Amino acid sequence: MTGAPGLPLTPDVVVVGAGPAGAAAAAGIAEALPGLPGLPGRVLVLERQPEATGHAARAAAAGAVVRAEATVTGWAGPRALEVTTPQGLLRVDARAVVLATGARERPRAARLIPGDRPAGVCTTGQLRRLVAAGQGVGTHAVVAGTAAAAVWPAVRVLRAAGSRTVLAATTDSAPAGWALRALAGVPTVTRCRISRVIGRGGRLQGVEIENTATGQRRTLACDCLVLTGDWLPENELARAAGLDLTPGGDGTPLADTALRASRPGVFAAGTLLHPGWGSARAAARDGVHLVAPVTAWLAGRAPAATAVPILAHAPLRWVTPALLRPGDPPPPYGGLLAWADRPLRLPRLTVRQDDRILARRTLPPRPGPVVPIPWRALARADREGGPVHLRVTDLTPR
Repeated sequence: MTGAPGLPLTPDVVVVGAGPAGAAAAAGIAEALPGLPGLPGRVLVLERQPEATGHAARAAAAGAVVRAEATVTGWAGPRALEVTTPQGLLRVDARAVVLATGARERPRAARLIPGDRPAGVCTTGQLRRLVAAGQGVGTHAVVAGTAAAAVWPAVRVLRAAGSRTVLAATTDSAPAGWALRALAGVPTVTRCRISRVIGRGGRLQGVEIENTATGQRRTLACDCLVLTGDWLPENELARAAGLDLTPGGDGTPLADTALRASRPGVFAAGTLLHPGWGSARAAARDGVHLVAPVTAWLAGRAPAATAVPILAHAPLRWVTPALLRPGDPPPPYGGLLAWADRPLRLPRLTVRQDDRILARRTLPPRPGPVVPIPWRALARADREGGPVHLRVTDLTPR
């Protein structure tokens, strides 16, 4: 694979994003390409950050070319990308494209939090960048999010930066036990949200906190507010390609259990598919999972033309992967991932296809929005039948 600014590059596979999912996919595919073990240039990884993450080292060791400061700005064809680099513009024409662009936390403006607009309000991602750049982040912080599990990483970054967390607030009613244990020593409240931001002279002075159950409000002084959780997929490239999106979702690409997107030869992985869920290791599993379907595509083996949609019903909002194809493997996480619009204390799952009930089972309590759906609940699904419907009833006594 060769090329110069303004000229096309022609790898077998281009991976957009060098995070855990993208790096794992690039490494596995580079190692799997038949007859070309460890040959540089057949797999290209594009990373927009100035430096690729540590995960990319394995991809490079396997023979993939990792290019940092390479921002994909659009599509020039079904599997052709327009890329901006410090050296100029590039066009990449690949036989397969893997989108591993990740997710980001919803910013304050999108959360519709009223009040003043002072400096000192950031997301966890912005906080990490500030700390990495050696910039001050305040001395006493409030961390607020949709789940205690999302609050804890921000508290840890603040602690390392020498800032004290005066309050951790979560809208959860029943946070995960491990997250509460991790927050030991940090004042923590549940069923609370930020109802107003208070500033003076362009700097943050405090926040107003509302109990979502009682409506009671109180004011707390702070000079840093970190907004956590509430993740959105980085789906600009998916939208620009006109990829089908998951029904009812937050803009995640529609994918089958082999993680194929709706455009032939285009795949999706990592938190682009499941924003805010799972560890780096879980995202890397997506990348490993992609090796077989991507190499099958490169070998000319097309997937089945038909696919059975999987539909989520309230209180579930959406599910991923959301397509079943004949001959496809189970998804990489041992089942499907569904997002609920509220915590489910005692969820009872019913899976139905056509006039058949495929499974009924009680699931573990889910304090957060993500409800794992075990794969065995779909074992009896007819992959050439009608849509599969997922319904959950919360059996908690009221």
